[in-house]
Amino acid sequence: MNLRVVRREFRPQECAGLSSDLHPVLQRIYVTRGIRTAADLDMSLERLLPVGTLEGVPAAVDLLLRHRTGRVLVVGDFDADGATSTALMVRALTGWGFASVDFLVPNRFKFGYGLTPEIVALAATRSPTLIVTVDNGISSTAGVTHARSQGIDVLITDHHLAGAQLPEANVIVNPNLAGSTFGSRSLAGVGVAFYVLAAVRRRLDAEKLTPAGAPNVTEFLDLVALGTVADVVPLDPNNRVLVAQGLRRIRAGRCVAGIRALLELAGRRANDLTAADLGFAVAPRLNAAGRMDDMTIGIQCLLADDPTTAQELAARLDELNQERRATEARMQIEALAAVSRLRETGPRFVHRSGVCLYDETWHQGVVGLVASRVKDRVRRPVIAFALAEDETLRGSARSVPGIHIRDVLDAIAVREPDLISRFGGHAMAAGLTLERSSLDRFAKAFDAEVGRWAARGAASDAVETDGELSVQEIALETAQALRAGGPWGQSFPEPSFDGIFTIRSSRVVGDRHLKMWVEVPRTGRSFDAIAFNHIEERAAFVLPAGSVQLVYRLDVNEYQGERRLQLLVDHVLPVAIATPVVDLFSGN
Repeated sequence: MNLRVVRREFRPQECAGLSSDLHPVLQRIYVTRGIRTAADLDMSLERLLPVGTLEGVPAAVDLLLRHRTGRVLVVGDFDADGATSTALMVRALTGWGFASVDFLVPNRFKFGYGLTPEIVALAATRSPTLIVTVDNGISSTAGVTHARSQGIDVLITDHHLAGAQLPEANVIVNPNLAGSTFGSRSLAGVGVAFYVLAAVRRRLDAEKLTPAGAPNVTEFLDLVALGTVADVVPLDPNNRVLVAQGLRRIRAGRCVAGIRALLELAGRRANDLTAADLGFAVAPRLNAAGRMDDMTIGIQCLLADDPTTAQELAARLDELNQERRATEARMQIEALAAVSRLRETGPRFVHRSGVCLYDETWHQGVVGLVASRVKDRVRRPVIAFALAEDETLRGSARSVPGIHIRDVLDAIAVREPDLISRFGGHAMAAGLTLERSSLDRFAKAFDAEVGRWAARGAASDAVETDGELSVQEIALETAQALRAGGPWGQSFPEPSFDGIFTIRSSRVVGDRHLKMWVEVPRTGRSFDAIAFNHIEERAAFVLPAGSVQLVYRLDVNEYQGERRLQLLVDHVLPVAIATPVVDLFSGN
C-alpha cells in the first residue's frame, strides 16, 4: 500500500491568541491541535474537570467509607494502566487509614481478563468485605454476580466500553457508560481511580477522618501520568493536565521509588523527562511483567518505598522485558513472513480490509505487540491470535484511525452471536476469545466488517504531518522548544514533518535500524538521521540512496554530555510517489 503524506492545515490568523514568546514552529503546532489561547495551555490542577461531575463518584465514596474498617481487596488488570491503578488505590487507601487493603491481579495465562468467577473464588479466600476493580470489571457480569452471592460488595472503576448488560455491582464509576455527561471520556483506568480517590480524600477531610501526615491525592500523580501515557488514551485537555502534573512531580524527584528505579535502568534522566520517555522506556518494562510472568511483580515495584527493593524488582522487570523483546522479535519475523505470503496472493491481499494472523507457537502476552507492528506495516486493522487452551484462541487487535475496533467486534457479535466467546476494548485496541475451530469463519467476518467501516471513508494509508520545515527551522533550538511544549500523545500527536532530502550515506545498525546522513538539497545543510525498526528482512533490504521524502520528528540526542539535533525518521518514501495534500485540518 502506497502511503499518502497529508499535511495538517495551518491558518496563521489563529495564532493571535497565543503568546508571541512561543517558538514560531510551536505556535503552528498548537494551532493545528486546537490550541487557540494561552488559557488552553494552562496545565494547572485548577483546569481539571470537577471531581463531582464524574457520575457514580459520590456513591463510590459512600461505599468505600463503609468499608474503612473492613477488608478491601483491589483487583487490577495485567497491563501498566492496571498496575498503576492498583498501586494508586492501595497506596492512597492505606495512607488514609483504611484498616486492611490488599491487591490481587489475575494471571493472564490462567484466569484471563477481568473479574471472572474464578478470580472471585480466589479472592474469597482472603475474606474481603469489598472488592474494588481498577481498569476492569465493566464486562464482568458473571464474576460480580458470584461475588455478591458470597456477600462481598463490589465497586467497579473502569474506563472500557460496556456491553449490552451491566454487572450488578454496588457502584459503577465509568465515564464511558451510556448517558454519561462527564467532560472526558478519555480517562484511563488510573484516571478514573484518581477521581474516585480525590473525592474520598475530600470527604475524609470534611469529616476530620484524615490521619495526621497522610499523603495528599496529588502526591500520586506520578502513577496517574505513567498509567495514562502507557494506555495510549487520547490526551484531551483533562488528560494533558494529569500527565503534565505527573511529569512535573517526577522531574522534581517526587515520585515512587519504583518509577525512579525503572528510569535509571532505562538510562533516562528524571529532570527533563517527557511523556514519550514514560511510554517507550518505563511502560514496556512494567508491561513485561504482565506479558511474560505475573503483574504482581510490577505492582510490588510501584508499591516499594525502599530504594534497594525497588531496584531489585525493577531489575527483574528489565529481565522480563529483554525476554519479551526476544520473543516479540521472533514472532514479528514470523508474522511479517505470513503477511508477505499473503501479499503474494495479489488481489486477495490488496482487497483484504482486516488481517487475522495465528501461529500455535505464539506467546499470549506478546500477540498485541505483534498486531501493532504488523498494523503499522500494512496500514489496516490486525488481530494476532495465540493458543490459550487446546480449543481456545485469545486474540489481540490493533486498529487504524477511523475504524473503531471494539465496535467492529461488537457488530460481528450481534450479527453472529455464537462466534466470539468474549471481547472488550477501545477504539484502537481490543481483546477477544473464540474457539479455535471458528478462526477461519471469524477472519472472514472480521474482513467484511472492517470493509464496511473502510467504505465509510477511513483513510488508513494517510500519514499526517505538520508540513515542511525551512532549513533554518531544522535546528536544535526548534527541537528543544517542541520537547518542552508537550505532553504529546494520542490525539495530541508529537510534531512530525515531511520534506525532500538527499541521502549522502546510509548503513544498517543493530540489524533493524537505518542510520543516515541526509542533506537538504541546494543548501549544503546536512543532518544526522535514524529510522528505528525500519528493516523487515535484512537479506532483502536495499539501502536507500539519492532523493527521498522523509517523514520525521526532531529529537534532542545527548552524547558525551553534548546535546545534538537528530532526525527521527518514521517513513522513507520515494519522491516519485510523494504527493502531499495540503487541505487537512486536524482540529482538536
